[in-house]
This record gives sequence, structure tokens and C-alpha cells, in this order.
Amino acid sequence: MPAEPVPVTAGFDESELDRLILGKRIRFFRTRAGLTLEQLGERVGVVASQLSLIENGRREPRLGLLQSISRELGIDASELLKREAPDRRSTLEVELERAQATSTYTRLGLPHVRTPRTLPDDTLEALVGLHRELARRSRAAATTSEEARRANTAIRMQMQERDNYIQDIELVASDLMRRIGHTIGAVTHREVAMLAELLGFGLFFVDDLPSNTRSITDLENGRIYLPPASIPGGHGLRSLALQAMAHRVLGHSEPASYAEFLEQRLQINYFAAACLIPEAAAVDFLQQAKRNRNLAIEDFRDAFGVTHEAASHRFTNLATQHLGLRAHHYRADGAGAIVRGYQNDGLPYPADDTGSIEGEVLCHKWGGRTAFNRTNRTSEFYQYTDTPAGTFWSSVQTGDAEQGPFAIACGVAFDDAKWFRGRDTSERQVSTCPDPACCRTPRPELLARWEGKAWPSARMHAHVLSPLPTGTFPGVDDTEMYQFLAKHAPEA
Repeated sequence: MPAEPVPVTAGFDESELDRLILGKRIRFFRTRAGLTLEQLGERVGVVASQLSLIENGRREPRLGLLQSISRELGIDASELLKREAPDRRSTLEVELERAQATSTYTRLGLPHVRTPRTLPDDTLEALVGLHRELARRSRAAATTSEEARRANTAIRMQMQERDNYIQDIELVASDLMRRIGHTIGAVTHREVAMLAELLGFGLFFVDDLPSNTRSITDLENGRIYLPPASIPGGHGLRSLALQAMAHRVLGHSEPASYAEFLEQRLQINYFAAACLIPEAAAVDFLQQAKRNRNLAIEDFRDAFGVTHEAASHRFTNLATQHLGLRAHHYRADGAGAIVRGYQNDGLPYPADDTGSIEGEVLCHKWGGRTAFNRTNRTSEFYQYTDTPAGTFWSSVQTGDAEQGPFAIACGVAFDDAKWFRGRDTSERQVSTCPDPACCRTPRPELLARWEGKAWPSARMHAHVLSPLPTGTFPGVDDTEMYQFLAKHAPEA
């Protein structure tokens, strides 16, 4: 019984797969006809060695030769061109060839195993089974927190190289906002619904979304399910809806790795920001503010009706490309740990051996820490910070979320502070981190008083021991999601 079509995988392109399966089908029908390579070669006018290369997928036959072979085998030529292996043995042989072409196997430096007819079926089954287990373990390793941090760092460095600007997404977002008639000001919920309709979706607000999901898109019925209210301290409903639409707009498919999942997350977040703060209007606003030497994230935020974090991050998308300014942006929690960050101005973030900054603790003297020392935290806080990499100016906004207090910082190198409101601040700190004497070594009198006399109970973070979820979409329970869709989908 013929097997199902064999999918193409990394390291094995479509033309190679087509030749290999064609060769397997020729060999299958030749053997069924009781002909040797020499006998078939004599009938079609080619030497046996050339036929052998064709059957092994190393050479592609001309159309005339293919027609001659099919005629001598008593079958239609279309039988040879089908894209599935002809029998179980051939299916295993193709799968083994594909497995040995992957980067996971080639990195091992092991020899290539051929599959002559003398190779027993059970040996072939065992080899394929081992490769399947190798692939499974490789996928499992890719979902560990360490691998996720490496992937996230690689993406951050790629964005740094392109100055945090993605022109293709800017163009797509600008075109869509033009098509729904948006010109200036904050994007309304009605305009987001209009965009959804333009893309073939309806927005539905429900209070029973599965845990660990921000939205669910029913592709079959054109429905986007959203929570009935904004997530506290997180994304607004407009942003959630736009992110859900972005998967279709940007042509995403199911992520094959955690790195691809993170890349898709970055792209949908960028798309949502580019819709809520359209490039042309944003650049006009920022350029005018720069001419007035009055750039301010809080003004940018208010002009487009977004969160302070969204405005700060969006500023970094446009600052280098359109204002000629290099910048930094980060979010830190109340303990000073970096949640996310970006810079192309040289700000020396703390980082681990892999280059990852997430979870690393900021110097106590950076604005993202000192901003919490104020009595009145309702306005932006401005500070100059001298570091081993130079002096930087930062604007910091603090707030409280369900997970606790946080700080949003955005800034530039000293020479570019002249364009910003708050440049005349007298707040200045000197940071020598990573030198432990800067802020990580207790004062001598405190050390003498308490060393060996205190025992803290450290807070344990669950992600330290837990691997990342291994479902189709990391963090999402597939069963819970499908049950939700079955409940809410319209009647057929």
C-alpha cells in the first residue's frame, strides 16, 4: 500500500526529494515487472549504470526516457511522477535520507548510511527510529529556557543591526491604515474593527478564554476572540486585536521552533505598534518636537493614545531611521531585573555569558532604579548616568501592574540629550558596574554588623527549573484551546 506524501524538511530541498521518490517508484515498478537494470537498460537504450543513478535519485531522467521506461514497465508515466513513496520500504529509505541531510545529523560528523536492498528491513526500521528520537530530543532541547534566551538574544542583536526598524512591516501597516481611512490622532476601537472586517475577521469579546492565551483566532470561521477588557498592566484590546490579525497579514504558519515563535511575536508586536502609531504621522510629530528641542515620550504617548511602554518602544523604531538619533529602551521590574530591552547607542546593559539581558539586574544607580526613590512618581523622571561606556541621559516612567512595580526607561547618549525635554535635570549618578564596588558590595560598616548574622529566604522563580512548554504554540494548552473553539464556533 503506497505511503503518504513525504514532506520536505530543512537540509533536503524539493527537487532532491522529487528525484529520490521518482527513483524509488521506477525501482519498485521495475522489480514488480521482473526486470534487472541491464534488461530495462537494453530496452530503453541506456546503460545500467545510468539507470542506477536515476533510481538512487542522483540524476533526473529526460522526459523522453521517462516515457520509454513507463512504456516498457506497462504503466502510465503519471504513475512514476506521483509524489509518494510506492511501498513501506521505500518510505523508510526516503525518511532516512532526509534525516541524514538535516543539520542536526551533519553536525555529529557521522558517516552517511546507504540503503542497498541487502540492508535488512528491521535494521532500516531501527535506524529510522533512532533518527526520529534524535529529532525529538533536538526539539525538546530547543524548548529549554536556556535555548529560548539564546534565541531571544539573537533576535535582539538582529534588531540592533537594523536600528530596530522593519520597513516591510511599516509599509504593510501604513497601507492598511490608509485603506480604512485613518489619518491622524489615536486609532479608535471602531477603526480596529474596520480593519478586521477588511481582512475577513470579526471581533468577539468573551470572558472564558483559555488560560495563557491573550486571543484566539478561528481561521475557519473568521473570528478573533478577545477578553472583554484590557489585561491589567498589559496590552490594550486594540493592540491584542491587531496582533491577532498580524499573523494572517504577515503570512505566518505554525512555528517550527522556539526561535521562530519569538520572531513571530516580535513581528506581530511591531505590526500592532505600526498601526496604532502610523509611521508618517509619528515621524511628523517627532520631527516637529525635535525642531523645538522638546522631544518627550509622554507627549508621544498622549498624541497617539497608547501606553507609555508602547510609545517608548515605538520611538526606538523610528529614532535612528528618521531622526538620526541612537537610543535605548528597557522595562525593569521593581527589583531592578530587566524584563526586556534594546539599545543601539552603546548603553552597557548587564548580560550573561550568552549575551542575554533578560533577568539581569540593573545597577542601583541607573534611572530605572533611582526613579523609585522619589516621593512623587506621577511624572517622568530624568537622569544623567556616567558609565564606563560614556554618559547617558534617560527619561523614566514608573508604574504598578498586577506583577508588581515597574519602570519604563528611554534615553540617548549625552550629546543627543539636547533634543529632549528634561535635558536640564540636575540628577546625575556615577555607575562603575560591573565593578562590584559600584553597588553590589555592602558598605563596610553594614558588612561588619551583619555578615554571618542574617539568613534570607530567597524567592524562587518557577522558570528556573521548568522547561518552556512544548505544544504547537509555546505556552498554549492545545486541548484547552480546541475545546474553547468547539464551544464558540458558529453552527455548521
